[in-house]
Amino acid sequence: MKKISSIIALVTLIISTDMTNAQSQYHKKAEQNPFTLVYDGAIIKNEKGKVNIHPVKYNLNGIEIAANVYTPADYDASKKYPAVAVAHPNGGIKEQTAGLYAQRLAEAGYITIAADAAYQGASGGEPRHTDKPFFRVEDIHGMADYISQYPGVDANRLGVLGICGGGGYTLKAAQSDKRFKAVATLSMFNSGKVRRNGFQNSQLNTIQERIKQASDARAQEAAGGEILFSGVASITDEEIAKTPTDLYREGYEYYYRTHAHPNSTFLYITSSLMELMTWDATDEIELIDQPLLMMAGSKADTKYMTDEAFPKAINAKNKELYLIEGGTHIQTYWKPEYVNQAVKKLTEFLGKNL
Repeated sequence: MKKISSIIALVTLIISTDMTNAQSQYHKKAEQNPFTLVYDGAIIKNEKGKVNIHPVKYNLNGIEIAANVYTPADYDASKKYPAVAVAHPNGGIKEQTAGLYAQRLAEAGYITIAADAAYQGASGGEPRHTDKPFFRVEDIHGMADYISQYPGVDANRLGVLGICGGGGYTLKAAQSDKRFKAVATLSMFNSGKVRRNGFQNSQLNTIQERIKQASDARAQEAAGGEILFSGVASITDEEIAKTPTDLYREGYEYYYRTHAHPNSTFLYITSSLMELMTWDATDEIELIDQPLLMMAGSKADTKYMTDEAFPKAINAKNKELYLIEGGTHIQTYWKPEYVNQAVKKLTEFLGKNL
């Protein structure tokens, strides 16, 4: 029988969770910011009359969730504001691109929340790095629970933005959560489809083999054995340079170099693939009847997932597909010229529909 610890994805390695000493040098941004935010233009202190950040914690199904709430300039709790929940990418956390978009939307007048997924980041949950669709969707429902009760929030004007994997989970959450009056995705990544078929459908011939490896990993866990992990815990500059796809090459640069954070990781437990590989963001997507905006970089190698999902949302109102001209998947996370395009479109969309 093949070893359970064999490679299970073309660009995925099963390796130790220990971060190398060399990795720590890339966490300087997080260490220098009092809120450990790593994006450019991040808040460094709360000031009267400006956008402020409020670290919060709340309970979701017995797990403590860590989140950041951003309030607009001159926030007055006695007034009513529209709000937006922001779901982070796979491997991401609230201090990276989710926080950037939450801050930018707060600058536009929204109260926003970006939370770490359960089992990930600064949130609780064991075993760490569990990445199951049900939990990720529940995280989005949980953000709606919390922000709807936040002082000053108009719960009747609540929107949601999902980025990358958070975008796929947002499509699923919005199917049943009608508290979300407007739904937006950025660089949507259909985690189930990619874990099942491989990125760009590159692993169609090994689906059953990889499902077997995942179920074997669960059997090992159930027997009290070692928990196995898939993903990448650390990577060299040479390995990054040799990575053939923009998504993963630029993703490694983003998560392990330019926007590294000690709470962020590309790891997930191998047994999670049992749920991931049998899940799809577009299943029952016709249940979305809210206004829908799907945004993707015009040069993104993940754009095919947005292209596949958008026409299936047949009951979405006022739906729009918007291309961020010139951007790749990861560039929409942080490059000002692409972030500005996305934020401009988002504020137009939310302004019309909230």
